[in-house]
Amino acid sequence: MISRPYRCYSDQVAIYLEELCVTPNRIPTCIALLFLLLSTPFLFADGEGDNNPEEVRQIPRPGVEVPEEQAAQLRDGIEKLGQMLDQIQANGTDHAKSLIPDVEIYHRGVKDNLEHNEFFSPNDIKKALALLEKGKSRAESLLKGEAPWTQATGLIVRGYRSKLDGSAQPYGLVIPVGYNGTPTRLDIWFHGRGETLSETNFIDQRAKNAGQYQLRDGIVLHPYGRYSNAFKFAGEVDVIEAMQHVQQQYSIDDDRISVRGFSMGGAACWQFAVHYSDQWFAANPGAGFSETPEFLDFFQKETLKPYWWEEKLWHMYDCDDWAINLIHCPTVAYSGENDIQKQAADVMEAAMAKINLNLLHLIGPKTGHSIHPDAKKEIAFRMDGLAKTGREDPRSATEVNLVTYTLKYNRMLWMTIDRMQQHWERARVSARVRDSNRILIECKNVDQLTVNMPSGTSMLHPQYEVTIAIAEIGGEPQVIQCDAPESDLSFKVTIHRSENGKWAMGAKPVTGFAKTHNLQGPVDDAFMDSFMMVLPTGVPLNDAVSEWATREQEHAIAHWRQHFRGHARVKKDIEVTGQDMLDHNLILWGDPGSNGFIRKLLKDLPLTWTAESVGFAGKTFDSKTHAPIMIYPNPLNPKRYIVINSGFTYREYAYLNNARQVSMIPDYAIVDFATKPEPNDSIYRFPGIPKDANFFDENWQLKP
Repeated sequence: MISRPYRCYSDQVAIYLEELCVTPNRIPTCIALLFLLLSTPFLFADGEGDNNPEEVRQIPRPGVEVPEEQAAQLRDGIEKLGQMLDQIQANGTDHAKSLIPDVEIYHRGVKDNLEHNEFFSPNDIKKALALLEKGKSRAESLLKGEAPWTQATGLIVRGYRSKLDGSAQPYGLVIPVGYNGTPTRLDIWFHGRGETLSETNFIDQRAKNAGQYQLRDGIVLHPYGRYSNAFKFAGEVDVIEAMQHVQQQYSIDDDRISVRGFSMGGAACWQFAVHYSDQWFAANPGAGFSETPEFLDFFQKETLKPYWWEEKLWHMYDCDDWAINLIHCPTVAYSGENDIQKQAADVMEAAMAKINLNLLHLIGPKTGHSIHPDAKKEIAFRMDGLAKTGREDPRSATEVNLVTYTLKYNRMLWMTIDRMQQHWERARVSARVRDSNRILIECKNVDQLTVNMPSGTSMLHPQYEVTIAIAEIGGEPQVIQCDAPESDLSFKVTIHRSENGKWAMGAKPVTGFAKTHNLQGPVDDAFMDSFMMVLPTGVPLNDAVSEWATREQEHAIAHWRQHFRGHARVKKDIEVTGQDMLDHNLILWGDPGSNGFIRKLLKDLPLTWTAESVGFAGKTFDSKTHAPIMIYPNPLNPKRYIVINSGFTYREYAYLNNARQVSMIPDYAIVDFATKPEPNDSIYRFPGIPKDANFFDENWQLKP
């Protein structure tokens, strides 16, 4: 029987085998295991043993003990490389300083992995020592004003500075020998689940393994995604930031960028395809999952007992809800015939069929969780053909379709939804350009929208006024007359729904706050942009809530590093500056007694909190046993958030299966931290038993 205490997927099999095969006498076992892996219909999927919210194994698992001699070598190498980084920062040229992340990824990765016991095999230690030497070599080059790796081809590991927490994050590139600086195709490949995919393992792998596909005339980007989170939340931002860094460093044809992946990477591909459909010339998802409830029932055999707001929040990453957006993203899906994860594409195929879209779903015959060689050739042929065409040209896009459930993903080609009537309900826009400068728009759950055709992209006649006919889906249209396009062939107009239900020109008048793009919640959204943890220094209202908040604060900081592979910015409340408020979302810990920021802002928040009670909307609870969690626009800088007493909201139970990694708290909640929870409210699912939770309305007010 094969033991399966630690899981791996697709392109992470090599790491698992490497851990098994570190000694020669294990090679026969390794070969036998490899045979079983290749012949089984799926790989080590998280099983029913991972369905108990009260018994959760650690991810990543504890590493092996590092012999003192090697530990000393690592500490010495880390110290010396750190000193070299300081020298570059102090004495290097501006260009050298801009490339510090290319060196820092080696320093931070090895340092973190050593300090947090994340070398999972003796070979990982050898890799780490080699990475320090690589980092040293790059540092020496920068100190001489050189950076040869920036001009190299082949397998290259690069780094960038993330806006989220200021950390240096790695990514891999496969650059063809013929790259000569002309605008080039870029394929983004999402890796599979790898519970031991530390920074050391990722950087080592990307320096040695070209991956599933290589391009003769294009670059392949392998984002780290901040570990193994299905490229959601901070992992999603990592992809965008890595792509933008590649676009700055290399000549990329913006019309020939695709998203691709297999297993967990296939799941990532689906979500990028539906959320950013007009950005890609094509999407190529394989296996994985495409939504939460059906997958966990089918694959994990899990009986779900969600709160109502959890089901609402599933919409964010349930890709079948967004299927119509794929009109704007050509999709080549793949599954092995015998792969249980074929379910992902089956779900999407059914969702697309409901709207008369026929998903191209290539099947590897008699194949489990791998890409069949013949299918691989067919996929490459089709993707190459789509690359020649490029992504949809907005100058010829006479029809735009957009579905969203949140203003986080609110744009498609020349159409933007600026305001919704109700978040987490389906919002829909269908717009068509017709002859005689007419734009016909049908919509639902939309309060404001913008038609924006930038310079050179308007297909409207520049001599004539534009007529917009807008209607609720199935309703009678209202006609709005607009000015003619500008002489640079641009056209932009914003219209909103007025109080009487009629549409009017301009933006919707706002008194106070409004939910807008990137300021719409829920709690997790604060961690998809720059943030800072603000710790209390004062006297708490009571010791019980102080102890709970301290535990949660320590948990949030530790798990940001453990799960999202960065280091949260941290300051005491008395140290926060005005610039900090401008630059960061502020994550406030404590209560009005202990945290000066909470005390200062409380009068401007829809929250009551005293030494006796705490609550929202007139529902109050004992503040000695209950605490609030919330996200809200910062009253001192409404372009940024504040969050009270929460890190990212999914917890250790969700680490066991990527489909569970969704938002767990809406815009606010009251939790009971004193009562022993039932399994569904385990501390591995929630920071306390939810007693009240809801979303704010579209003006950040409490709902009736």
